[in-house]
Amino acid sequence: MSFDKLKKQSSLGDLTKKLVKEVEKMNGGGGSNQDERLWKPEMGKDGVGYAVIRFLPAPDGEDLPWVKLFSHAFQGPGGWYIENSLTTLGQNDPLGELNRELWNSGNDADKETVRKQKRKLSFYSNIYVVKDPANPQNEGKVFLYRFGKKIFDKIMEVMQPEFEDEEPINPFDFWQGANFKLKLKKVAGYWNYDNSEFDKPSALLDDDEAMEAIWKKESSLQEIIAPDKFKSYDDLKKRLDAVLGNKNKPSRPIEDEPVAESVEPRISEEEVLRKLEASAKREVVEDTPVESGVDEEDPMQYFARLAGD
Repeated sequence: MSFDKLKKQSSLGDLTKKLVKEVEKMNGGGGSNQDERLWKPEMGKDGVGYAVIRFLPAPDGEDLPWVKLFSHAFQGPGGWYIENSLTTLGQNDPLGELNRELWNSGNDADKETVRKQKRKLSFYSNIYVVKDPANPQNEGKVFLYRFGKKIFDKIMEVMQPEFEDEEPINPFDFWQGANFKLKLKKVAGYWNYDNSEFDKPSALLDDDEAMEAIWKKESSLQEIIAPDKFKSYDDLKKRLDAVLGNKNKPSRPIEDEPVAESVEPRISEEEVLRKLEASAKREVVEDTPVESGVDEEDPMQYFARLAGD
């Protein structure tokens, strides 16, 4: 896709419809070294934090301006289990299978175990940092931003406003998108983003050439969920057994292991939408049930707490 074509799609056209459709499908239905490309907000000593960011369009050659990643992080008798979940790729995952089995046992203790080792949902997008008082050297730069469901819900709310007098916007658009005012504070010991909000729609800059330069600095999102970022089913099973203290349990036969879909660097739009639809259908059966009141902690905060424990 050329930059000129990206501009033509900015008036809530085909691209925004695709994004809204993907949000509808998603609603209907581990650990790595610190990446220097990642930006994260910072909490001040006064217990509050503030920054202004702009969500950016999909990178060149990719269709969506976000990707989602499921992961697990919990401590067992044999140590920590911090791994990306194969359910991200629509494949069977050993911990997902165990969680389903435990949840369906009807035993309250098993359900509590599932809650401790449930999936964590993260979203990744490219962002432009407009204002970062805690780290002003970040302003005017492009980063990857990892965020949780609460912030993604705020994105969905402006794309699909609840009331008739509210105009939908594509917050990922250079020209008719909107800056995101990220406001955080501590509530019951956790970082809370409830007061965060989008500003009024406006162009990021008044210079198309400058915005094209920003666009070209974006990182690939599909790379984050590439198959090589995930361990095989058998390797995950071995690690899970070690963490849980299980011994002498045979892993699943190799011939039963699902075959990972090949990922081409550039595929047709129809193929992308077909895969998204197939993925959405597979997600109808969650590997870990979600209950109201269950912690939806932002993943960055969650892993920060793990490091501090």
